[in-house]
Amino acid sequence: MNTQIRNIAIIAHVDHGKTTLVDQLLRQSGTFRQNQQVAERVMDSNDLERERGITILAKNCAVRWRDTHINIVDTPGHADFGGEVERALSMVDGVLLLIDAVEGPMPQTRFVTRKALALGLKPIVVVNKVDRPGARPVEVINATFDLFDKLGASEAQLDFPVVYASGLEGWATLAAGEVGTDMAPLFEAVLQHVPAHAGDAQAPLQLQIASLDYSSYVGRIGVGRINQGTIRPAMDVAVCEGMDGTPRKARVNQVLTFEGLERRLADSAGPGDIVLVNGIDDIGIGMTITSLDAPAPLPLLRVDEPTLTMNFCVNTSPLAGREGRFVTSRQIRDRLDRELQSNVALRVKDTDEDGVFEVSGRGELHLTILLENMRREGYELAVSRPRVVLHDVDGEKHEPIELLTVDVEDQHQGAVMQELGQRKGELADMHSDSRGRVRLDYRIPARGLIGFSTEFLNITRGTGLMSHIFDGYEAFKGEIGGRQNGVLISHEDGEIVTYALGKLDDRGRMFVKAGDPVYEGMIVGMHNRDNDLVVNAVRTKQLTNFRVSGKEDAIKITPAIELTLESAVEFIADDELVEITPRSIRLRKRWLKEHDRKRAAREVA
Repeated sequence: MNTQIRNIAIIAHVDHGKTTLVDQLLRQSGTFRQNQQVAERVMDSNDLERERGITILAKNCAVRWRDTHINIVDTPGHADFGGEVERALSMVDGVLLLIDAVEGPMPQTRFVTRKALALGLKPIVVVNKVDRPGARPVEVINATFDLFDKLGASEAQLDFPVVYASGLEGWATLAAGEVGTDMAPLFEAVLQHVPAHAGDAQAPLQLQIASLDYSSYVGRIGVGRINQGTIRPAMDVAVCEGMDGTPRKARVNQVLTFEGLERRLADSAGPGDIVLVNGIDDIGIGMTITSLDAPAPLPLLRVDEPTLTMNFCVNTSPLAGREGRFVTSRQIRDRLDRELQSNVALRVKDTDEDGVFEVSGRGELHLTILLENMRREGYELAVSRPRVVLHDVDGEKHEPIELLTVDVEDQHQGAVMQELGQRKGELADMHSDSRGRVRLDYRIPARGLIGFSTEFLNITRGTGLMSHIFDGYEAFKGEIGGRQNGVLISHEDGEIVTYALGKLDDRGRMFVKAGDPVYEGMIVGMHNRDNDLVVNAVRTKQLTNFRVSGKEDAIKITPAIELTLESAVEFIADDELVEITPRSIRLRKRWLKEHDRKRAAREVA
């Protein structure tokens, strides 16, 4: 039975074509009917994934090729969702490492490759997008070999097979420069180079849960690969939490396997099968489902620790409760507890302040995706500026360091390098493509990247590309300057008036528009200068009996800055919060009253 199963994960840097390639594997394996209408990037089923064009959650599917059942795990490419990648790798026996034929290995490529090599997996390197103008497959393969060597790959891992492919066009070939006709060479490479799982079907059951799903009919569903033994519906099992956990008795309700994008009920499943099981209460990630007679638990899954933390607070603004359904601290805490059950890279800790929780994750995107999901579910809350997680090493403060890669046009290189220098970035490498663009590799404190994304887009006029990955902890690099601009703070409660906006237009850029509700202490705009300024944003025009004609009546207003969740979180200072509701994103001072802000400033000083 084992020889007819292959388990693979598709890993790569973001936007190197993983999900598009999976689409082609599903189509060409006969998973869909000839006339079936299928959405592009069918594996990105989450609303946020479709809107942003990225993969957030690792997902399973399966195809059949020459009587072999191939389980495929599509993984995220963003470093912030590295926890998903690590769990996916625990379920497979081989990986397809996708690398863009133009960009070559990128920071996330290094991260996922390091994880795969550490587990002893032998990657099949797929040079994707070879049909793109400027493709350089030979150079990319050489760079990949150098990367493997730097990461300490074994001789067997360095002797990796290579497949050249175009996921968009739907073909693969084993020779550089050739144009293929279909994905058959890639399927054959999987059968040839990915080993079948070696496990004894007669041994005590050993199934580790790597991810969770939920159904309103059967409750929580555990997903994992059977390491050894056989599982059947209505079977009594033991559930263990790690090697030292006390086994507890449970009964499996249903056993399902993946078939295409569907799930099929199975009478039994054995070693190598990736299965879904339900009926077990309180099943969690990392737990082992094992034999009741001879328990054989596996160690809990280990993932890298968080590097960034934010405070999630109860919304205390005067507008609280107008838009959200879940506003209390208990409701927020319950939602965070549910997230912890499936989001293994997240940490939640209570603080001394009532209604304030310290939430730690892999990065800004990791945390803002959680916030976006919460606001769509009807939650209201406020969040603080992100802070890095510092470690104490022999009495010395250490901070997380990121590997940053930016790809910019030559004309923007100087401004980008100046900005990164101010953020304590150290240039590690520079490479020009001789076509007007240059790639810069930096090592930079994670603190230096907070707020950099927006600044980078402004400097490069939206033409720059950037990506980064956690690289380790090093001694604290010293203070980094904060935001250059102050803010405009509303003086009183009310509704924004066009007349007031006209009077404030020369003071800075506004975050609000006419008709928006405001309150005392709410941030309504960005000041042109470096100090904060309290303004009257609800000021109306004094009416008189005199009729005025001409240009005096025409009020010219610069369009307001449209706040996104990411830009708002990056913008705020330490004494400010982002107020998040299902329909609005507002900025506010932590202390709404001016005298409270002055007292807090004196205490800090």
